[in-house]
Amino acid sequence: MNKEYRLYIYAFLSRTMASTIDKRFIKDLRENKDLLEILGDDTTEFFTQNSDEFILDALNEDFSSMFVINTQAVESFVLDAKNETLVGLQNPVMNFYYSHGFELNMDQTELMAPDHLSIELAFMQTLIFRDEKKPQLEFLQEHLMKWAVPYMIGMKSMALTPFYKDLCDFMVEFIVADYEYCSSLAENNNE
Repeated sequence: MNKEYRLYIYAFLSRTMASTIDKRFIKDLRENKDLLEILGDDTTEFFTQNSDEFILDALNEDFSSMFVINTQAVESFVLDAKNETLVGLQNPVMNFYYSHGFELNMDQTELMAPDHLSIELAFMQTLIFRDEKKPQLEFLQEHLMKWAVPYMIGMKSMALTPFYKDLCDFMVEFIVADYEYCSSLAENNNE
C-alpha cells in the first residue's frame, strides 16, 4: 500500500463515520467510480440505479439507526459496558494522542468522544502523513484492531443499505490489511 492511498482511505473512512451524508458527498461518490468499485458491486449498483434524494434519505436513515440510535462508534462504549467516555488523559486513546503530539480540540467537532471511530481514523491519517511508522502499528494494535474490527463486523448485520454493508466489510478488510502492512514494515526494519 502506498502512502497516498492509505491517506485517502483513512480520510474517506473518517468522513463516513463522522456524521450523516450530505448531497456533496453523494456527488463526490458518484464521480469516483474507482472508490465505488472498491466498496463493492452492490454499492456501485445502488449509486447507479437510485436518485440522489433516495440515496441521501436511505443512507442518512441507515447511519442514524446504526451509529446514533442503536449504538455509538466510540471505543470506550464498545469495550466497556458502562457506556462512559473517560475524559482527559484517563482515556487511553486521549493519552495516546497526547503522547504523539496530536492535539484534539473537542470544541471544533460535533463528536463528543475523543475515542470516536471517526477521530481515531483521522489520527491514523495524521500518523501516516507524518510518516510515523511505529505509532501507526501501535495504534492499530492497541486500538483499531481490538475494537473497530469486531465492531464493524457486528454492525454489518444492522445495515440496511448496500453502502453501509459494503463499508463495514471494506473497513474490516482495510484495517486488517493495514495492520499487516505496518507489521511487515516493522519486521523489515528489525532485520
